[in-house]
Amino acid sequence: MKQYSVNRLAKIAISLSIEKDLDNLLDAILKEAMQLTSCDGGTVYIYDPENDCLHFHRMITVSKGISSGGHESEITLPPVKLTRKNVCACCAMDNKRINIADVYTSDTYDFSGAQKYDSLNDYRTASMLVIPMEDSRGNVIGVLQLINALSEEGHTIPFADEYEEIIAALASLAAISLTNRKLAQDVSDILHSFVRVMVEAVDKRTPYNASHTRHMVRYAERFLLWLDETEHPLRFPENDKDPFLMSVWLHDIGKLVVPLAVMDKPTRLGAAWERIKSRIEIARLMVKVRGLQHPEEQSKCTEEEKALCDAWELIQEADQAPFLPGDRITELNELSKLSCATIDGGIIPLLTEDELTAITVRKGTLTDAERREMEKHVEYTADFLNKMKFGGYYEKVPEWASSHHEFLNGSGYPAHKTAEELPKEVRLLTILDIFDALTAEDRPYKPPMPKDRAFIILHDMAAEGKLDEELVALFEESGAWE
Repeated sequence: MKQYSVNRLAKIAISLSIEKDLDNLLDAILKEAMQLTSCDGGTVYIYDPENDCLHFHRMITVSKGISSGGHESEITLPPVKLTRKNVCACCAMDNKRINIADVYTSDTYDFSGAQKYDSLNDYRTASMLVIPMEDSRGNVIGVLQLINALSEEGHTIPFADEYEEIIAALASLAAISLTNRKLAQDVSDILHSFVRVMVEAVDKRTPYNASHTRHMVRYAERFLLWLDETEHPLRFPENDKDPFLMSVWLHDIGKLVVPLAVMDKPTRLGAAWERIKSRIEIARLMVKVRGLQHPEEQSKCTEEEKALCDAWELIQEADQAPFLPGDRITELNELSKLSCATIDGGIIPLLTEDELTAITVRKGTLTDAERREMEKHVEYTADFLNKMKFGGYYEKVPEWASSHHEFLNGSGYPAHKTAEELPKEVRLLTILDIFDALTAEDRPYKPPMPKDRAFIILHDMAAEGKLDEELVALFEESGAWE
């Protein structure tokens, strides 16, 4: 047996612990095991619990010039079902090391699987050493299989018993790496599923904007792919792509706590519309009653009723208008001078101070106070995400997600950041957000804008110093929005 010291194993363990690529790591372990035992072939199998089978992950046969799996050519062999017809399956099922001098003369196991492989590939399998790879709970997660140990003269010989412990140690290193990768993948899956649950929670709160985040993610994925395909200098490093997409998924998570009365407000008056309508209808009825009771005031009552009718028409028109010019706002302010009679004989203003403020909003549906409340969603987003642990490549997710309303010239919110503080991830996220907001078909307060007109606005905003002109132009050129 070759000398194989504890120091050698320790050095291998250290070098493998640095390796982040699982394919490279398993390849190194398999080659180390084959070199130690001077064997002709080796295979690493990964257990698939969902389908209860072993998948070929890496396979080497020196004498046949075969090297496939991992980063090499794809292995086309079908998975190995866990039956007694394959020694690797027996190893996995029994969680037991198997060392056979010659598979053709052994009566311990059914080696018809190995013999079938030999007949198909003009090969002669003789000695075999098969070691299970266990996780920390003792569950088999893979198998390391070595075939045909060779003497110094190149003859096939049995695997020496003393190899088993060392190969088992190498298999343990592989198992630890597989387990760690699975744990990392499980954590990643939990995080991604949590993100989608939170986005769905936002969507279910309101019928409006339900597709906004999904649209943005689709635009982002297509745009990143386009940057890769064109090999543009601004393309994202591979490790930055998923964190960026996660920031897109999470950018509006703060809307979970924005009042629905603000977030879902389809018109300027919102719920106040019914109150004003009822108030005016009662006032008109009271005017008619007064005219009947006092015929001498009939002419005056008729004028008052007409004024109320005209006021209601003006209010209805203004409530849903996309934009109110100055003269219309002046007319609405005049309504504050009108009053309404109540059933109990009292007199109240036609519009309260809050209703007048709402109906005279020049553009959109939100008052300044409501807009400030709506804008807080980015602060809520930051608060929520900063309570979570985003490490490594995902460290910047909270910052990117909560900065999507910042502009390069410092005129955005909430922190009034400037270009030096806004990386390309935030710049792109902001462009995607504005583009979808302009072209969205499910906004209650405005019709969708044609995409060519939306790009005119984006370029105008870039000219004003708010957006990144290069990214706007690239996004338009990419067609990722189509």
